[in-house]
Amino acid sequence: MPRVSVEGADVVVRLSPREMLAARRRTVRVPVAAVREVFVEPSWWRALRGVADRGGRRPGRSVGIRRTAQGEDFTVVRGIGPVLCLDLGPGAPFGRLALSVRDPQAAERALRSALPEPEAEEQPEAPAEPEAPPVPRRPKLQHEGGVVDDHGRAPGVPSRTGTGAEPPADDERVRRANTGPRPADG
Repeated sequence: MPRVSVEGADVVVRLSPREMLAARRRTVRVPVAAVREVFVEPSWWRALRGVADRGGRRPGRSVGIRRTAQGEDFTVVRGIGPVLCLDLGPGAPFGRLALSVRDPQAAERALRSALPEPEAEEQPEAPAEPEAPPVPRRPKLQHEGGVVDDHGRAPGVPSRTGTGAEPPADDERVRRANTGPRPADG
């Protein structure tokens, strides 16, 4: 399993020997200033974006580079448990790091404490507006205590393919099919 730490101005991901062979590198370094968001994705497969490019992959595992429309992601993901994700901005070699670490919640807390606080710009005081609640990244799935299915549909929302017969069934054809001759049992 990879180990994540903050060393000076860099976030450093150290890989295990097997991961080193698959990824063809020992460590991954990204500037702390390039980290835009740190979060834990409960479903490992939702952390993977794009198409596997370089590195090792087996069913339920992805180690190496994944190509996305925005660039490249680096992943070390095992097909069990939650995944630590770091979304990165300009100045980083990747768009996202997705890592299956031993304790993703503890790693998230450690990384958040090491990130610099966003600087508040001095602006003239305006009347205070009530803060809106934070927008969730995605709705919770059923196994996470939510109500949406694996495709993000709320209860009662039909799927694109399960909306019924198109065109509607013809009553005459249904009657003929139900009363017509039956094939002989052999």
